[in-house]
Amino acid sequence: MEGQDEVSAREQHFHSQVRESTICFLLFAVLYVVSYFIITRYKRKSDEQEDEDAIVNRISLCLSTFTLAVSAGAVLLLPFSIISNEILLSFPHNYYIQWLNGSLIHGLWNLASLFSNLCLFVLMPFAFFFLESEGFAGLKKGIRARILETLVMLILLALLILGIVWVASALIDNDAASMESLYDLWEFYLPYLYSCISLMGCLLLLLCTPVGLSRMFTVMGQLLVKPTILEDLDEQIYIITLEEEALQRRLNGLSSSVECNIMELEQELENVKTLKTKLERRKKASAWERNLVYPAVMVLLLIETFISVLLVACNILCLLVDETAMPKGTRGPGIGNASLSAFGFVGAALEIILIFYLMVSSVVGFYSLRFFGNFIPKKDDTTMTKIIGNCVSILVLSSALPVMSRTLVSQPRSL
Repeated sequence: MEGQDEVSAREQHFHSQVRESTICFLLFAVLYVVSYFIITRYKRKSDEQEDEDAIVNRISLCLSTFTLAVSAGAVLLLPFSIISNEILLSFPHNYYIQWLNGSLIHGLWNLASLFSNLCLFVLMPFAFFFLESEGFAGLKKGIRARILETLVMLILLALLILGIVWVASALIDNDAASMESLYDLWEFYLPYLYSCISLMGCLLLLLCTPVGLSRMFTVMGQLLVKPTILEDLDEQIYIITLEEEALQRRLNGLSSSVECNIMELEQELENVKTLKTKLERRKKASAWERNLVYPAVMVLLLIETFISVLLVACNILCLLVDETAMPKGTRGPGIGNASLSAFGFVGAALEIILIFYLMVSSVVGFYSLRFFGNFIPKKDDTTMTKIIGNCVSILVLSSALPVMSRTLVSQPRSL
């Protein structure tokens, strides 16, 4: 009987592992497909040649898509963990949600951490160096030569980073035990480097999020149709049409030798056409879209911003006066045993909304900073190098989002 019970336990464990692996694969496949469509929407079409560079671009595209999918998974993990905990609390004995357990959630977190390290320290550097490589002088040009150069650059980069960490450790803590721990690459170097990257991401989030919260109103104002109060859109469209025709006539009258004036007129004409398109969109918009959607979205943004700032202020005050308010890491009641919010399912839903709002605000703030303004992707006109930079930036932000969300926005018990 004991042997049969042991075999049954092994079979059950095996089926559980297969089920969890299948769920992880399906979730990642969905994120990968969505990420692929997002990147191809912005990727420059002129990069699609039919030669050696085309193969390099496809490989870099696959690696960038993988990184963006990992970033999306890292962003969605905390909301997924919160909603899974509330579902298990509401339906603890439901047969159809037994697959949603603590083992699956912890497995997803471990995979997210592993893939984030892989993308940040291996795949993205490889994609960048592979894209910029040409092969060593004297060797036959081709994919193999470019791969060889890329691998050599990766080895040199790894040695440089490890050397910097070694020197920094020797300067800060010149202890034999700490120096010996540096020999353990897997247990010390990679977690330490990823923690440093997460710290940089937290600092970047703390810088970008306030800027993004202030810019969200401007961005939504550009995306939505504003109410037409004391405005005559027909007259504005008529004036802008006359200006467009005048610019077109001036452009047709200039000779091709005056290249500077032609470029200025073309840019001005493009701006006029863009303004005309916006005015026509405002005119075609329905009354409820102009007079209801815009005010409702602005009020919703104001409420979310107020709640976010209020929660951040309260949590910072709690962290200052109470040491037990810090997240406890792995010490917790486990998933499905206690609610992560004092307000139950409603509080958990509010936390999820605020987490997404903070992530969107941080991305908007990131692209609003002057130093990162050139990183803004353009539809059908973004080079692969810029796409790689955007993927790395989003990965750094997404790796720091769970830490900042659990510390400043919500105070959930550990899963």
